[in-house]
Amino acid sequence: MPNELENKELIEKLPKEGVHCYPANPSKITRNRILSVIFFILGVFLIFIGLLKVTDNMLKIALLVVGCLSSVISLLVFAQSFLIAKFRVAVDYNEKNVVLRYRYSKITIPFENFDGRDGAPDQAEALIDKNFKKDATFYLVLDDVFEDACYQTSSSDLESVDDFKQLREECFAIAEAYGARNSKDKVKFYYEKDGEGKDTGSTDLDALVEEAKAEKKADEEAEAAKRAEEQAAREAEEAAKSEEASEEDKSDEE
Repeated sequence: MPNELENKELIEKLPKEGVHCYPANPSKITRNRILSVIFFILGVFLIFIGLLKVTDNMLKIALLVVGCLSSVISLLVFAQSFLIAKFRVAVDYNEKNVVLRYRYSKITIPFENFDGRDGAPDQAEALIDKNFKKDATFYLVLDDVFEDACYQTSSSDLESVDDFKQLREECFAIAEAYGARNSKDKVKFYYEKDGEGKDTGSTDLDALVEEAKAEKKADEEAEAAKRAEEQAAREAEEAAKSEEASEEDKSDEE
Protein backbone atom coordinates (compact mmCIF):
# COMPACT_ATOMS: atom_id res chain seq x y z
CA MET A 1 0.00 0.00 0.00
CA PRO A 2 1.25 3.52 -0.75
CA ASN A 3 2.39 5.25 2.44
CA GLU A 4 0.40 8.38 1.63
CA LEU A 5 -2.82 6.51 2.38
CA GLU A 6 -1.77 5.76 5.94
CA ASN A 7 -2.17 8.16 8.84
CA LYS A 8 0.85 7.52 11.06
CA GLU A 9 -0.63 9.42 13.98
CA LEU A 10 -3.81 7.35 13.97
CA ILE A 11 -1.86 4.10 13.51
CA GLU A 12 0.18 4.92 16.62
CA LYS A 13 -3.05 5.15 18.61
CA LEU A 14 -4.05 1.58 17.69
CA PRO A 15 -3.06 -1.30 20.00
CA LYS A 16 0.38 -2.67 19.18
CA GLU A 17 -0.40 -6.28 20.09
CA GLY A 18 -3.16 -8.62 21.17
CA VAL A 19 -6.15 -10.33 19.57
CA HIS A 20 -9.69 -9.16 20.27
CA CYS A 21 -12.13 -12.01 19.69
CA TYR A 22 -15.88 -11.58 19.24
CA PRO A 23 -17.77 -14.90 19.68
CA ALA A 24 -21.01 -15.70 17.92
CA ASN A 25 -24.44 -15.30 19.48
CA PRO A 26 -24.88 -18.15 22.03
CA SER A 27 -28.55 -18.64 21.10
CA LYS A 28 -27.61 -19.15 17.45
CA ILE A 29 -24.89 -21.59 18.46
CA THR A 30 -27.35 -23.58 20.57
CA ARG A 31 -29.95 -23.53 17.80
CA ASN A 32 -27.42 -24.75 15.22
CA ARG A 33 -26.29 -27.57 17.48
CA ILE A 34 -29.84 -28.74 18.21
CA LEU A 35 -30.85 -28.62 14.55
CA SER A 36 -27.67 -30.38 13.43
CA VAL A 37 -28.29 -33.21 15.94
CA ILE A 38 -31.90 -33.56 14.76
CA PHE A 39 -30.93 -33.68 11.09
CA PHE A 40 -28.05 -36.06 11.80
CA ILE A 41 -30.45 -38.49 13.50
CA LEU A 42 -32.89 -38.07 10.61
CA GLY A 43 -30.09 -38.79 8.13
CA VAL A 44 -29.01 -41.93 9.97
CA PHE A 45 -32.65 -43.04 10.13
CA LEU A 46 -33.04 -42.60 6.35
CA ILE A 47 -29.85 -44.60 5.77
CA PHE A 48 -31.14 -47.35 8.07
CA ILE A 49 -34.51 -47.44 6.28
CA GLY A 50 -32.81 -47.49 2.87
CA LEU A 51 -30.49 -50.36 3.76
CA LEU A 52 -32.84 -52.59 5.71
CA LYS A 53 -36.43 -51.81 4.79
CA VAL A 54 -36.58 -50.74 1.15
CA THR A 55 -36.32 -53.19 -1.73
CA ASP A 56 -36.85 -50.79 -4.65
CA ASN A 57 -33.37 -49.83 -5.88
CA MET A 58 -34.23 -46.28 -7.00
CA LEU A 59 -35.94 -45.46 -3.69
CA LYS A 60 -33.08 -47.06 -1.77
CA ILE A 61 -30.49 -44.94 -3.60
CA ALA A 62 -32.54 -41.78 -3.01
CA LEU A 63 -32.85 -42.49 0.71
CA LEU A 64 -29.14 -43.27 1.03
CA VAL A 65 -28.11 -40.10 -0.82
CA VAL A 66 -30.42 -37.84 1.20
CA GLY A 67 -29.46 -39.56 4.45
CA CYS A 68 -25.72 -39.27 3.77
CA LEU A 69 -25.98 -35.60 2.76
CA SER A 70 -28.05 -34.79 5.83
CA SER A 71 -25.59 -36.56 8.12
CA VAL A 72 -22.46 -34.98 6.61
CA ILE A 73 -23.87 -31.44 6.54
CA SER A 74 -25.12 -31.84 10.12
CA LEU A 75 -21.66 -32.89 11.26
CA LEU A 76 -20.08 -29.88 9.52
CA VAL A 77 -22.58 -27.45 11.07
CA PHE A 78 -22.10 -29.04 14.50
CA ALA A 79 -18.31 -28.74 14.20
CA GLN A 80 -18.57 -25.14 12.98
CA SER A 81 -20.64 -24.19 16.03
CA PHE A 82 -17.56 -24.78 18.19
CA LEU A 83 -15.37 -22.69 15.89
CA ILE A 84 -17.65 -19.63 15.93
CA ALA A 85 -18.03 -20.03 19.70
CA LYS A 86 -14.33 -19.10 19.94
CA PHE A 87 -14.80 -16.16 17.58
CA ARG A 88 -17.10 -15.01 14.78
CA VAL A 89 -14.90 -12.00 14.05
CA ALA A 90 -11.46 -11.21 15.48
CA VAL A 91 -9.12 -8.22 15.25
CA ASP A 92 -5.51 -9.46 15.32
CA TYR A 93 -3.14 -6.61 16.16
CA ASN A 94 -0.16 -9.00 16.20
CA GLU A 95 -0.55 -9.93 12.53
CA LYS A 96 -2.41 -6.71 11.56
CA ASN A 97 -5.45 -8.59 10.23
CA VAL A 98 -9.22 -8.58 10.60
CA VAL A 99 -10.33 -12.22 10.68
CA LEU A 100 -13.83 -13.59 10.27
CA ARG A 101 -15.39 -16.98 9.91
CA TYR A 102 -17.54 -17.23 6.80
CA ARG A 103 -19.36 -20.53 6.46
CA TYR A 104 -16.53 -23.07 6.80
CA SER A 105 -13.68 -20.74 5.89
CA LYS A 106 -11.53 -18.34 7.86
CA ILE A 107 -11.22 -15.06 5.95
CA THR A 108 -8.23 -12.81 6.67
CA ILE A 109 -8.22 -9.14 5.62
CA PRO A 110 -4.95 -7.20 6.16
CA PHE A 111 -5.33 -3.81 7.84
CA GLU A 112 -3.86 -2.07 4.79
CA ASN A 113 -6.66 -3.56 2.64
CA PHE A 114 -9.48 -3.13 5.11
CA ASP A 115 -12.52 -0.88 5.15
CA GLY A 116 -15.24 -1.03 7.79
CA ARG A 117 -18.54 0.76 7.29
CA ASP A 118 -22.15 0.56 8.37
CA GLY A 119 -24.17 -2.02 6.47
CA ALA A 120 -27.84 -2.55 5.72
CA PRO A 121 -30.13 -5.59 5.73
CA ASP A 122 -31.25 -7.21 2.50
CA GLN A 123 -34.98 -7.45 1.82
CA ALA A 124 -35.43 -10.74 3.68
CA GLU A 125 -33.47 -9.54 6.73
CA ALA A 126 -35.35 -6.23 6.72
CA LEU A 127 -38.68 -8.06 6.72
CA ILE A 128 -37.57 -10.29 9.61
CA ASP A 129 -36.20 -7.32 11.57
CA LYS A 130 -39.43 -5.38 11.10
CA ASN A 131 -41.92 -8.11 11.95
CA PHE A 132 -40.20 -10.64 14.21
CA LYS A 133 -37.44 -8.87 16.15
CA LYS A 134 -38.17 -6.64 19.11
CA ASP A 135 -34.66 -5.12 19.31
CA ALA A 136 -33.03 -3.19 16.49
CA THR A 137 -30.38 -5.05 14.51
CA PHE A 138 -27.25 -3.20 13.38
CA TYR A 139 -25.06 -4.23 10.44
CA LEU A 140 -21.35 -3.84 9.76
CA VAL A 141 -19.56 -4.34 6.43
CA LEU A 142 -16.08 -5.88 6.55
CA ASP A 143 -14.52 -5.15 3.18
CA ASP A 144 -11.26 -6.11 1.48
CA VAL A 145 -11.21 -3.08 -0.80
CA PHE A 146 -8.70 -4.52 -3.30
CA GLU A 147 -10.53 -7.82 -3.73
CA ASP A 148 -13.97 -8.57 -5.09
CA ALA A 149 -15.04 -9.68 -1.63
CA CYS A 150 -17.27 -7.98 0.88
CA TYR A 151 -18.65 -9.51 4.08
CA GLN A 152 -21.27 -8.39 6.56
CA THR A 153 -21.96 -9.19 10.18
CA SER A 154 -24.66 -7.91 12.50
CA SER A 155 -25.36 -7.31 16.17
CA SER A 156 -27.52 -10.45 16.19
CA ASP A 157 -24.56 -12.53 14.96
CA LEU A 158 -22.36 -11.61 17.91
CA GLU A 159 -22.56 -12.41 21.60
CA SER A 160 -23.89 -8.98 22.60
CA VAL A 161 -24.72 -5.53 21.23
CA ASP A 162 -21.83 -4.15 23.28
CA ASP A 163 -19.48 -6.51 21.45
CA PHE A 164 -20.86 -5.28 18.15
CA LYS A 165 -20.35 -1.64 19.14
CA GLN A 166 -16.77 -2.30 20.21
CA LEU A 167 -16.04 -4.20 16.98
CA ARG A 168 -17.53 -1.36 14.95
CA GLU A 169 -15.38 1.17 16.80
CA GLU A 170 -12.22 -0.87 16.19
CA CYS A 171 -13.00 -1.46 12.50
CA PHE A 172 -13.70 2.22 11.86
CA ALA A 173 -10.47 3.22 13.64
CA ILE A 174 -8.42 0.75 11.55
CA ALA A 175 -10.05 1.82 8.28
CA GLU A 176 -9.45 5.49 9.07
CA ALA A 177 -5.83 4.92 10.13
CA TYR A 178 -4.75 2.79 7.15
CA GLY A 179 -6.84 4.66 4.57
CA ALA A 180 -7.48 1.80 2.13
CA ARG A 181 -10.99 3.15 1.58
CA ASN A 182 -9.43 6.26 0.01
CA SER A 183 -7.39 4.41 -2.62
CA LYS A 184 -8.14 5.04 -6.29
CA ASP A 185 -7.27 1.40 -6.94
CA LYS A 186 -10.01 0.00 -4.70
CA VAL A 187 -12.59 -2.33 -6.20
CA LYS A 188 -15.78 -0.39 -6.84
CA PHE A 189 -19.06 -2.18 -6.40
CA TYR A 190 -22.08 -1.43 -8.56
CA TYR A 191 -23.51 1.03 -6.05
CA GLU A 192 -20.27 3.06 -5.94
CA LYS A 193 -19.84 3.62 -9.68
CA ASP A 194 -21.68 6.93 -9.57
CA GLY A 195 -18.86 8.29 -7.43
CA GLU A 196 -21.15 9.07 -4.55
CA GLY A 197 -20.25 6.00 -2.53
CA LYS A 198 -23.88 5.43 -1.77
CA ASP A 199 -25.77 2.19 -2.03
CA THR A 200 -28.23 3.17 -4.75
CA GLY A 201 -29.00 -0.51 -5.25
CA SER A 202 -30.46 -0.87 -1.79
CA THR A 203 -34.24 -0.89 -1.57
CA ASP A 204 -36.58 0.74 0.88
CA LEU A 205 -38.84 -2.09 2.02
CA ASP A 206 -41.73 0.22 2.89
CA ALA A 207 -41.59 1.76 -0.58
CA LEU A 208 -41.66 -1.72 -2.10
CA VAL A 209 -44.69 -2.65 -0.02
CA GLU A 210 -46.53 0.52 -1.02
CA GLU A 211 -45.63 -0.04 -4.67
CA ALA A 212 -46.92 -3.61 -4.48
CA LYS A 213 -50.15 -2.39 -2.88
CA ALA A 214 -50.59 0.25 -5.59
CA GLU A 215 -50.02 -2.35 -8.32
CA LYS A 216 -52.49 -4.71 -6.68
CA LYS A 217 -55.08 -1.94 -6.39
CA ALA A 218 -54.57 -0.97 -10.05
CA ASP A 219 -54.98 -4.62 -11.08
CA GLU A 220 -58.16 -4.93 -9.02
CA GLU A 221 -59.59 -1.75 -10.55
CA ALA A 222 -58.72 -2.94 -14.05
CA GLU A 223 -60.33 -6.30 -13.33
CA ALA A 224 -63.45 -4.58 -11.96
CA ALA A 225 -63.67 -2.35 -15.06
CA LYS A 226 -63.29 -5.40 -17.28
CA ARG A 227 -66.08 -7.22 -15.43
CA ALA A 228 -68.31 -4.12 -15.74
CA GLU A 229 -67.69 -3.95 -19.48
CA GLU A 230 -68.47 -7.65 -19.87
CA GLN A 231 -71.66 -7.24 -17.81
CA ALA A 232 -72.72 -4.24 -19.89
CA ALA A 233 -72.04 -6.19 -23.08
CA ARG A 234 -74.12 -9.13 -21.82
CA GLU A 235 -76.98 -6.82 -20.85
CA ALA A 236 -76.87 -5.09 -24.25
CA GLU A 237 -76.89 -8.47 -25.98
CA GLU A 238 -79.84 -9.65 -23.88
CA ALA A 239 -81.73 -6.38 -24.61
CA ALA A 240 -81.07 -6.81 -28.33
CA LYS A 241 -82.35 -10.39 -28.22
CA SER A 242 -85.42 -9.29 -26.27
CA GLU A 243 -86.14 -6.53 -28.78
CA GLU A 244 -85.68 -8.93 -31.67
CA ALA A 245 -88.04 -11.44 -30.07
CA SER A 246 -90.64 -8.70 -29.51
CA GLU A 247 -90.47 -7.68 -33.17
CA GLU A 248 -90.90 -11.30 -34.26
CA ASP A 249 -93.99 -11.61 -32.05
CA LYS A 250 -95.50 -8.52 -33.64
CA SER A 251 -94.82 -9.92 -37.09
CA ASP A 252 -96.55 -13.19 -36.21
CA GLU A 253 -99.61 -11.34 -34.95
CA GLU A 254 -99.92 -9.38 -38.21
